[in-house]
Amino acid sequence: MSQVYRAFVRRSVFIVIAILCDVMGGIWILQGIGVLPGSFMTGQILWAAIGAVLLFVSGLLLWAAYRPTRS
Repeated sequence: MSQVYRAFVRRSVFIVIAILCDVMGGIWILQGIGVLPGSFMTGQILWAAIGAVLLFVSGLLLWAAYRPTRS
């Protein structure tokens, strides 16, 4: 595999995982603060905190995806 292809695949995988983390983290925050009802997580502030951590991890993944590669 070429270096360019590997970088493309790596970046794509990181972006997809980051988007999934964003969606899950957002849902967990909304459930944790009681905006989205209908789950055992509703109203549990712990899930809002876990969602916030997941959003932070998503940011790290996006940073890793877009940082300059070494030549």
